[in-house]
Amino acid sequence: MGPARTAVDEVDKGAFVRTDAGFRNQIAPGTRFEPEAGRYHLYISYACPWACRALAALHMKGLQNVIGVSVTHPTWQRTRPDSADDKHTGWAFVAAEDPPLSSSTGHGSFSCADCVADSVNGAKFVRDLYEKAQDTTGKYSVPVLWDKKLGTVVNNESSEILRMFNASFNDLAQNPGLDLYPEALRQQIDEVNEWVYHAINNGVYRCGFATQQEPYEVAFKELFAALDRCEEMLGRGRYLLGSTLTEADVRLFMTLIRFDEVYVVYFKTNRKFIHEYPNLRGYVQDLYQTPGIAASVNMRHIKTHYFTSHPPLNTYAIIPVGGEPWWQQPHGRAGQFPDARQPWDK
Repeated sequence: MGPARTAVDEVDKGAFVRTDAGFRNQIAPGTRFEPEAGRYHLYISYACPWACRALAALHMKGLQNVIGVSVTHPTWQRTRPDSADDKHTGWAFVAAEDPPLSSSTGHGSFSCADCVADSVNGAKFVRDLYEKAQDTTGKYSVPVLWDKKLGTVVNNESSEILRMFNASFNDLAQNPGLDLYPEALRQQIDEVNEWVYHAINNGVYRCGFATQQEPYEVAFKELFAALDRCEEMLGRGRYLLGSTLTEADVRLFMTLIRFDEVYVVYFKTNRKFIHEYPNLRGYVQDLYQTPGIAASVNMRHIKTHYFTSHPPLNTYAIIPVGGEPWWQQPHGRAGQFPDARQPWDK
């Protein structure tokens, strides 16, 4: 398997195999990357579940005035449109008031609303950031955490960015008391993260980007076995780790919120909708209504990206209409689990 530039390239013997992130620096006192207000900038797409786990942590911790954010257009574009040989498509930066974009094959017309141009580097594409940081072999993915002082990528591994936002900026955060990775629960969080990542977070992609029947069916069975496991766990406690909201919940939520509107159709994960699981449905509603998390959810961007960015899967970029936003409805889980009541519960 050669270098992968996008998720659709990451296939080996018919199975989807995700490439590891390439930038793994840490922001911490006494290091090359000190926690400082105004020094760092986060590049995300609202469509990307990995990027949005980092964005959710930023909002939950109250770092909006500490770390800037740029938001790509949801529809992948040709990143070197003047080159006949360079066929790469990926994340593009535009301003919210720019005219609509079409898919890379010229289909459709998709609004730039809620996009935020790159005010730091003036990049037109996420690819430009990687090349500016001297990376010409890795995958041009989001999130990207950028250091404006040193002019380079700090980190592009979403799980590590989430933890940095959780712990490294507490002196600057509006909500320093929130700890999404409490020391007493770290072993349990890591264990849950491992199987949720394999079977659910990455599992939907293993279903959707498989190019042979057998690896698709293996991923499908593992996905729904894991969802059944979550359903059972969430019947016993408000969160995956019982009464404590942790990063494990943020990570799972980002897949679940996309499931019914995208993955059931697009990735062929069609055994059951999330809203048909009583506990998972309430859990998604509960998490969505947790302060800071809704700011990381833009369903128009989510649906537009998936259904317009991969021509082999959806040639004409038709976006399904979808149903009512059930995740915005009341959930009742605070009353169901009074030991886990939160300050924001009504």
